[in-house]
Amino acid sequence: MKTDDVKCYIDDDEVDCENWKDNPMRNELLLLLKNNAYRKGEFTLSSGRTSEHYVNCKPVTLSARGLTLSSILMLELIEDDCKTVAGLTLGADPLVSGVAVVAGLDRKIINALIVRKEAKGHGTKVWIEGPPPPEGSKITVLEDVITTGGSAIQAVKRLRDAGYKVDRVISIVDRQENGEADTAMKLAGLELYSIFTLDDLCQE
Repeated sequence: MKTDDVKCYIDDDEVDCENWKDNPMRNELLLLLKNNAYRKGEFTLSSGRTSEHYVNCKPVTLSARGLTLSSILMLELIEDDCKTVAGLTLGADPLVSGVAVVAGLDRKIINALIVRKEAKGHGTKVWIEGPPPPEGSKITVLEDVITTGGSAIQAVKRLRDAGYKVDRVISIVDRQENGEADTAMKLAGLELYSIFTLDDLCQE
């Protein structure tokens, strides 16, 4: 599911999603991504595949303005009854923290969890770091770039195994790899909401 299929908001007012695309904050974030996160050339992705498109959101999500914009826009896609966001380290680390901060500034309580790729090697040996919500709580998973959906689904599995309800993934960019992520999300019982697609970043 893409942004066109979801309810869109500007300053808590529901608007047509085409108008949401004209949100100045979204347009500013898109410019930051085009200038600092997107490259065209010949690249080998982490999956081993080759692509002429490369997207690395970290120079944006680890910048003050980029993280602020990303967090505000992601917060608008989180359901009202969701009080926790989570994601797989490393790409989601700034996002879950940023969303928690901007929510707090708006007097909303949304806590952050970080899902490890491997269990902690000492102490409690936990997979999930952060203030644990009550069992059965709804959690939204955040991701910077979705390609196959594997990283997000890995985080979802850990959270579900811990007794939480996860049915939504929000990403900054969906790379649209032959619909592979959409298929994987559907099979995992997840909705995928993305602020941008690869096409958005490629447009002049």
